[in-house]
Amino acid sequence: MNIPRFTPGALRLRWKQHFGHGLRAAWYRDVVRPRILHTAAVTGTTDPTAEIHVLTSAGDWLNLLWTLKSFYAVAPRKYALCIHGDKTLPAVALENLAQHFPDARIIPRDEADARADTVLRDFPRCRQFRNTNLLAPKVFDFPAFLGTDRMALFDSDLLFFAEPEEYLRRIEDPEFRQNAFNADIASSYTVEPAAVIERCGFALHPKINSGLGLIHRASMRLDWIEEFLSLPGITEGHFWRIEQTLYALCSSRYGVELLPAPYTFYHEPGLHGRPFRHYIGCIRHLMYEEGMRQLTRNGFLRQR
Repeated sequence: MNIPRFTPGALRLRWKQHFGHGLRAAWYRDVVRPRILHTAAVTGTTDPTAEIHVLTSAGDWLNLLWTLKSFYAVAPRKYALCIHGDKTLPAVALENLAQHFPDARIIPRDEADARADTVLRDFPRCRQFRNTNLLAPKVFDFPAFLGTDRMALFDSDLLFFAEPEEYLRRIEDPEFRQNAFNADIASSYTVEPAAVIERCGFALHPKINSGLGLIHRASMRLDWIEEFLSLPGITEGHFWRIEQTLYALCSSRYGVELLPAPYTFYHEPGLHGRPFRHYIGCIRHLMYEEGMRQLTRNGFLRQR
Protein backbone atom coordinates (compact mmCIF):
# COMPACT_ATOMS: atom_id res chain seq x y z
CA MET A 1 0.00 0.00 0.00
CA ASN A 2 1.32 3.43 -0.93
CA ILE A 3 1.19 5.83 2.03
CA PRO A 4 1.43 9.49 0.98
CA ARG A 5 4.34 11.36 2.47
CA PHE A 6 4.15 15.06 3.26
CA THR A 7 6.82 17.56 4.08
CA PRO A 8 6.25 19.66 7.21
CA GLY A 9 5.28 22.57 4.97
CA ALA A 10 2.70 20.48 3.12
CA LEU A 11 1.25 19.25 6.42
CA ARG A 12 0.87 22.82 7.66
CA LEU A 13 -0.87 23.76 4.40
CA ARG A 14 -3.33 20.86 4.71
CA TRP A 15 -4.01 21.80 8.34
CA LYS A 16 -4.65 25.43 7.37
CA GLN A 17 -6.94 24.38 4.51
CA HIS A 18 -8.97 22.21 6.89
CA PHE A 19 -9.05 24.43 9.95
CA GLY A 20 -8.48 27.89 8.47
CA HIS A 21 -6.04 29.57 10.83
CA GLY A 22 -5.99 26.71 13.33
CA LEU A 23 -8.08 24.53 15.53
CA ARG A 24 -8.53 27.21 18.18
CA ALA A 25 -9.97 29.71 15.68
CA ALA A 26 -12.27 27.01 14.27
CA TRP A 27 -13.44 26.05 17.78
CA TYR A 28 -14.32 29.61 18.77
CA ARG A 29 -15.89 30.37 15.38
CA ASP A 30 -18.00 27.22 15.04
CA VAL A 31 -18.65 26.09 18.62
CA VAL A 32 -18.31 29.08 20.95
CA ARG A 33 -19.58 31.87 18.70
CA PRO A 34 -23.18 30.56 18.42
CA ARG A 35 -23.47 30.49 22.23
CA ILE A 36 -24.14 34.23 22.04
CA LEU A 37 -27.68 33.20 21.05
CA HIS A 38 -28.24 31.93 24.61
CA THR A 39 -27.40 35.25 26.28
CA ALA A 40 -29.96 37.76 27.49
CA ALA A 41 -31.52 40.37 25.26
CA VAL A 42 -30.27 43.96 25.42
CA THR A 43 -33.28 46.15 26.15
CA GLY A 44 -33.82 49.88 26.55
CA THR A 45 -31.64 50.97 23.62
CA THR A 46 -33.44 54.30 23.24
CA ASP A 47 -30.88 56.91 24.38
CA PRO A 48 -30.96 59.65 21.70
CA THR A 49 -27.50 60.98 22.59
CA ALA A 50 -26.31 58.91 19.62
CA GLU A 51 -27.67 56.16 17.43
CA ILE A 52 -25.54 53.16 16.48
CA HIS A 53 -25.87 52.20 12.82
CA VAL A 54 -24.44 48.98 11.43
CA LEU A 55 -24.80 46.97 8.22
CA THR A 56 -24.80 43.19 8.43
CA SER A 57 -25.17 40.13 6.21
CA ALA A 58 -25.73 36.38 6.22
CA GLY A 59 -22.05 35.80 6.99
CA ASP A 60 -21.66 38.49 9.66
CA TRP A 61 -24.79 38.67 11.80
CA LEU A 62 -23.49 36.31 14.50
CA ASN A 63 -20.34 38.42 14.74
CA LEU A 64 -22.57 41.48 15.01
CA LEU A 65 -24.26 40.04 18.09
CA TRP A 66 -20.81 39.84 19.70
CA THR A 67 -19.98 43.37 18.54
CA LEU A 68 -23.10 44.98 19.95
CA LYS A 69 -23.37 42.92 23.13
CA SER A 70 -19.71 43.46 23.98
CA PHE A 71 -20.22 47.22 23.54
CA TYR A 72 -23.34 47.39 25.68
CA ALA A 73 -21.66 45.16 28.29
CA VAL A 74 -18.67 47.45 28.84
CA ALA A 75 -20.20 50.86 28.11
CA PRO A 76 -22.78 52.00 30.68
CA ARG A 77 -24.89 53.39 27.86
CA LYS A 78 -28.06 52.42 26.01
CA TYR A 79 -27.57 54.34 22.79
CA ALA A 80 -30.34 53.91 20.25
CA LEU A 81 -29.65 51.16 17.72
CA CYS A 82 -30.43 50.75 14.03
CA ILE A 83 -29.43 47.56 12.21
CA HIS A 84 -29.42 47.47 8.40
CA GLY A 85 -29.57 44.16 6.57
CA ASP A 86 -28.12 43.54 3.13
CA LYS A 87 -29.73 41.39 0.43
CA THR A 88 -28.24 38.18 1.85
CA LEU A 89 -29.56 38.50 5.40
CA PRO A 90 -31.93 35.55 6.03
CA ALA A 91 -35.20 35.62 7.96
CA VAL A 92 -33.67 33.64 10.85
CA ALA A 93 -31.09 36.39 11.31
CA LEU A 94 -33.75 39.10 11.34
CA GLU A 95 -35.72 37.14 13.92
CA ASN A 96 -32.69 36.65 16.16
CA LEU A 97 -31.61 40.27 15.92
CA ALA A 98 -35.12 41.41 16.84
CA GLN A 99 -35.16 39.00 19.77
CA HIS A 100 -31.80 40.09 21.14
CA PHE A 101 -32.34 43.83 20.56
CA PRO A 102 -36.10 44.29 20.95
CA ASP A 103 -35.92 48.10 21.07
CA ALA A 104 -33.72 48.44 17.97
CA ARG A 105 -34.91 49.48 14.55
CA ILE A 106 -34.11 46.75 12.03
CA ILE A 107 -34.16 47.90 8.42
CA PRO A 108 -34.58 45.17 5.78
CA ARG A 109 -33.05 45.86 2.39
CA ASP A 110 -36.38 46.30 0.59
CA GLU A 111 -37.38 49.08 3.00
CA ALA A 112 -34.00 50.75 2.53
CA ASP A 113 -34.29 50.49 -1.27
CA ALA A 114 -37.66 52.23 -1.23
CA ARG A 115 -36.26 55.08 0.89
CA ALA A 116 -33.19 55.40 -1.34
CA ASP A 117 -35.32 55.69 -4.48
CA THR A 118 -36.80 58.85 -3.02
CA VAL A 119 -33.77 60.32 -1.28
CA LEU A 120 -31.38 59.83 -4.22
CA ARG A 121 -33.78 60.85 -6.98
CA ASP A 122 -31.84 64.03 -7.80
CA PHE A 123 -28.36 62.51 -7.35
CA PRO A 124 -27.62 60.18 -10.28
CA ARG A 125 -24.03 59.33 -9.32
CA CYS A 126 -25.12 58.49 -5.77
CA ARG A 127 -27.95 56.33 -7.07
CA GLN A 128 -25.68 54.46 -9.46
CA PHE A 129 -23.06 53.88 -6.75
CA ARG A 130 -25.62 52.60 -4.25
CA ASN A 131 -26.94 50.14 -6.84
CA THR A 132 -23.51 48.69 -7.57
CA ASN A 133 -21.49 48.76 -4.34
CA LEU A 134 -22.08 46.30 -1.48
CA LEU A 135 -21.16 48.80 1.23
CA ALA A 136 -22.86 51.87 -0.26
CA PRO A 137 -25.77 51.56 2.21
CA LYS A 138 -23.30 52.66 4.91
CA VAL A 139 -22.94 55.95 3.06
CA PHE A 140 -26.57 56.58 2.12
CA ASP A 141 -28.92 54.45 4.23
CA PHE A 142 -27.32 55.20 7.58
CA PRO A 143 -27.87 58.99 7.32
CA ALA A 144 -31.29 58.50 5.68
CA PHE A 145 -32.55 56.49 8.67
CA LEU A 146 -30.59 58.36 11.35
CA GLY A 147 -32.90 59.39 14.17
CA THR A 148 -30.45 61.68 16.01
CA ASP A 149 -27.85 64.31 15.11
CA ARG A 150 -24.94 62.02 16.05
CA MET A 151 -24.32 58.58 14.62
CA ALA A 152 -22.11 55.92 16.17
CA LEU A 153 -20.71 54.17 13.10
CA PHE A 154 -20.01 50.47 13.70
CA ASP A 155 -18.84 47.60 11.53
CA SER A 156 -19.90 44.08 12.47
CA ASP A 157 -16.31 42.95 13.19
CA LEU A 158 -15.58 45.01 16.30
CA LEU A 159 -15.13 43.71 19.84
CA PHE A 160 -15.04 45.77 23.04
CA PHE A 161 -13.08 44.66 26.11
CA ALA A 162 -13.36 47.73 28.35
CA GLU A 163 -15.25 50.99 28.35
CA PRO A 164 -14.12 53.01 25.28
CA GLU A 165 -13.87 56.21 27.29
CA GLU A 166 -12.28 58.45 24.67
CA TYR A 167 -14.82 57.44 22.06
CA LEU A 168 -17.76 57.99 24.44
CA ARG A 169 -16.37 61.32 25.58
CA ARG A 170 -16.45 62.64 22.03
CA ILE A 171 -19.95 61.35 21.44
CA GLU A 172 -21.30 62.99 24.59
CA ASP A 173 -19.44 66.31 24.46
CA PRO A 174 -21.88 68.82 22.93
CA GLU A 175 -18.94 71.08 22.08
CA PHE A 176 -17.21 68.40 20.01
CA ARG A 177 -18.19 69.31 16.46
CA GLN A 178 -15.93 67.05 14.41
CA ASN A 179 -16.28 63.52 13.12
CA ALA A 180 -13.93 60.97 14.68
CA PHE A 181 -12.66 57.56 13.54
CA ASN A 182 -10.34 54.80 14.58
CA ALA A 183 -7.06 55.20 12.70
CA ASP A 184 -5.83 52.84 10.02
CA ILE A 185 -2.19 51.77 9.72
CA ALA A 186 -2.03 53.65 6.40
CA SER A 187 -4.37 55.57 4.13
CA SER A 188 -6.59 53.17 2.14
CA TYR A 189 -8.42 55.39 -0.31
CA THR A 190 -9.33 55.28 -4.00
CA VAL A 191 -8.42 58.89 -4.76
CA GLU A 192 -5.14 60.77 -4.72
CA PRO A 193 -4.84 63.50 -2.07
CA ALA A 194 -3.47 65.90 -4.70
CA ALA A 195 -6.59 65.45 -6.81
CA VAL A 196 -8.79 66.28 -3.82
CA ILE A 197 -6.92 69.53 -3.17
CA GLU A 198 -6.99 70.45 -6.86
CA ARG A 199 -10.63 69.55 -7.55
CA CYS A 200 -12.28 70.15 -4.18
CA GLY A 201 -10.07 72.67 -2.40
CA PHE A 202 -9.39 70.85 0.87
CA ALA A 203 -6.89 68.31 2.21
CA LEU A 204 -7.91 64.66 2.60
CA HIS A 205 -7.18 63.56 6.16
CA PRO A 206 -4.94 60.44 6.18
CA LYS A 207 -5.56 57.04 7.78
CA ILE A 208 -9.31 57.25 8.36
CA ASN A 209 -10.82 53.82 9.01
CA SER A 210 -14.61 53.71 8.76
CA GLY A 211 -15.05 50.68 11.04
CA LEU A 212 -15.70 52.76 14.17
CA GLY A 213 -16.67 56.39 14.10
CA LEU A 214 -18.66 59.32 15.37
CA ILE A 215 -20.51 60.96 12.49
CA HIS A 216 -22.47 64.19 12.59
CA ARG A 217 -25.56 64.16 10.42
CA ALA A 218 -24.58 67.44 8.76
CA SER A 219 -21.32 65.95 7.45
CA MET A 220 -22.94 63.41 5.10
CA ARG A 221 -24.37 65.81 2.52
CA LEU A 222 -25.64 64.24 -0.68
CA ASP A 223 -24.50 67.18 -2.80
CA TRP A 224 -20.97 66.67 -1.46
CA ILE A 225 -21.06 62.94 -2.17
CA GLU A 226 -22.40 63.56 -5.67
CA GLU A 227 -19.45 65.89 -6.24
CA PHE A 228 -16.92 63.44 -4.80
CA LEU A 229 -18.16 60.62 -7.02
CA SER A 230 -16.86 62.62 -10.01
CA LEU A 231 -13.26 62.47 -8.76
CA PRO A 232 -10.91 60.46 -11.01
CA GLY A 233 -10.71 56.80 -10.02
CA ILE A 234 -12.92 57.04 -6.97
CA THR A 235 -15.08 54.03 -7.91
CA GLU A 236 -12.09 51.88 -8.85
CA GLY A 237 -10.42 49.46 -6.49
CA HIS A 238 -11.71 47.30 -3.64
CA PHE A 239 -15.37 47.97 -2.80
CA TRP A 240 -14.69 48.71 0.89
CA ARG A 241 -12.10 51.34 0.03
CA ILE A 242 -14.67 53.35 -1.93
CA GLU A 243 -17.08 53.59 0.99
CA GLN A 244 -14.19 54.47 3.32
CA THR A 245 -12.97 57.11 0.88
CA LEU A 246 -16.38 58.79 0.80
CA TYR A 247 -16.53 58.91 4.60
CA ALA A 248 -13.02 60.35 4.63
CA LEU A 249 -13.89 62.99 2.03
CA CYS A 250 -17.08 64.12 3.76
CA SER A 251 -15.36 64.20 7.13
CA SER A 252 -12.27 66.02 5.87
CA ARG A 253 -14.43 68.78 4.43
CA TYR A 254 -16.62 68.92 7.54
CA GLY A 255 -13.90 68.52 10.19
CA VAL A 256 -12.35 65.33 11.54
CA GLU A 257 -9.86 63.82 13.95
CA LEU A 258 -8.58 60.33 14.67
CA LEU A 259 -9.20 58.57 17.97
CA PRO A 260 -6.15 58.05 20.25
CA ALA A 261 -3.57 55.31 19.75
CA PRO A 262 -5.41 52.54 21.67
CA TYR A 263 -8.09 52.62 18.94
CA THR A 264 -5.68 52.33 16.02
CA PHE A 265 -5.98 49.30 13.76
CA TYR A 266 -3.07 46.83 13.77
CA HIS A 267 -2.36 43.37 12.34
CA GLU A 268 -0.39 41.69 15.11
CA PRO A 269 -1.91 39.34 17.72
CA GLY A 270 -2.40 40.62 21.25
CA LEU A 271 -4.82 43.02 22.92
CA HIS A 272 -2.25 44.92 25.01
CA GLY A 273 -4.89 46.29 27.36
CA ARG A 274 -6.81 48.07 24.61
CA PRO A 275 -10.54 48.69 25.09
CA PHE A 276 -11.49 47.80 21.53
CA ARG A 277 -10.27 46.02 18.43
CA HIS A 278 -11.36 46.08 14.79
CA TYR A 279 -10.96 42.61 13.25
CA ILE A 280 -11.07 43.24 9.50
CA GLY A 281 -11.03 40.34 7.03
CA CYS A 282 -7.29 39.66 6.95
CA ILE A 283 -7.24 39.17 10.74
CA ARG A 284 -10.77 37.81 11.16
CA HIS A 285 -9.36 34.60 12.63
CA LEU A 286 -8.09 36.69 15.56
CA MET A 287 -11.64 37.82 16.27
CA TYR A 288 -12.36 34.20 17.17
CA GLU A 289 -9.16 32.81 18.67
CA GLU A 290 -8.17 36.02 20.47
CA GLY A 291 -11.16 38.32 20.93
CA MET A 292 -13.99 35.89 21.58
CA ARG A 293 -11.65 33.75 23.65
CA GLN A 294 -10.77 36.73 25.85
CA LEU A 295 -14.40 37.75 26.29
CA THR A 296 -15.41 34.18 27.11
CA ARG A 297 -12.65 33.89 29.72
CA ASN A 298 -13.96 37.13 31.27
CA GLY A 299 -17.39 35.58 31.73
CA PHE A 300 -19.07 37.42 28.87
CA LEU A 301 -21.29 34.49 27.88
CA ARG A 302 -22.44 34.00 31.48
CA GLN A 303 -24.03 37.43 31.68
CA ARG A 304 -27.81 37.31 32.03
